Amino acid sequence: MTNSVVDAPPAKVPAELTPPPGRWHRVRPWLPLVALVVFAVLPYSTAHLPGFFEGPLNSPGTLQLLAICLVFGGLAAGYDLLFGRTGMLSFGHALYFAAGVYGVDILVTRAGLPLWSAALLTVTGGATLAALLGAVALRTAGIAFAMVTLAFAQVGAILVARDFGGLTGGEEGLPLDVSGLPAALVGVTNTVNLYWLALAYLTLVVFVVHRVSGSPTGRVLAGLRDDERRIGVLGLDPYRFKLVAFTLSGTLAATGGVIYCLLVGGASPHITSSELTLSLLVMVVLGGPGTRWGPVLGGMLYMYLDHRLTAFGSSSAVDALPSVLSRPLSQPLFVLGTVFILAVYFFPGGLAGLADRLGPLRRLLPRRP
Repeated sequence: MTNSVVDAPPAKVPAELTPPPGRWHRVRPWLPLVALVVFAVLPYSTAHLPGFFEGPLNSPGTLQLLAICLVFGGLAAGYDLLFGRTGMLSFGHALYFAAGVYGVDILVTRAGLPLWSAALLTVTGGATLAALLGAVALRTAGIAFAMVTLAFAQVGAILVARDFGGLTGGEEGLPLDVSGLPAALVGVTNTVNLYWLALAYLTLVVFVVHRVSGSPTGRVLAGLRDDERRIGVLGLDPYRFKLVAFTLSGTLAATGGVIYCLLVGGASPHITSSELTLSLLVMVVLGGPGTRWGPVLGGMLYMYLDHRLTAFGSSSAVDALPSVLSRPLSQPLFVLGTVFILAVYFFPGGLAGLADRLGPLRRLLPRRP
């Protein structure tokens, strides 16, 4: 009886009560594929968007920025598997991302392993770390769970900063030894290959998260988010399902750390800070927690603004403004915080709910015959 309750399909709406699908509903299922194709062929474009990017779309600087946005879009989608889809607020998710960054860097630079062997060992280690720490943290719930995950992350940050075992490079970080990397991933001219690798990572995360969400396990996770006691009454073990979500989310974060290390050419201590996890939380809320594409959009937009606002704050246009305006506008965190507050106030459902909120306005507009 338990499986039949969890796996039961939703009730069908009578055909006479279902409105006829419009053109948007026929096109909408194909939009993800169209977006994937557009991003895949983007490096072949020489278009220049002044104000949005420093150079043409196929320039190394623009491709690296877009690749970082893609990585954090995937990272936010993986974190949403915990926060938006299961209802677990973790303040230590940066630990598993840092494990991916430092893990592959140490294995390549210190141990001299080939990249693909180092990447496989790093992802496996990240999954094991997430499973072990999750098994402990999930013995608690609510704010206690958040504090335990934060404590684990702080331990990791201290180990990195203190240069534990002489492996991490301490506060100076650890540059990646590119002599052990494939030639196709080394050099400015090969930035396009790293871009495609970041796109492949985002595609993988979206595929995994959507497959899990649409499976019986995903419906149990949604039930845990809404009412954990009801899942227990059905005879299911909430602890095991939450551990699966925690481990899978940590594994995806470690995989993203491997890609990020290749993009930036090494590891630095700032990725171990709790500020990164808070940034992930902002990305998910900005995009729309628990939605199909919201966290991806939120992660990409946040990282784009984070990078571009730094250049904007030091531009001559900002310097020419009165000091009462130039000083706050020169601080990227101030502008990001303002954007986040306005977005939450006017669009509480995030970017993913923007289309629904604008639906009534579109219906008021006159239609072409």
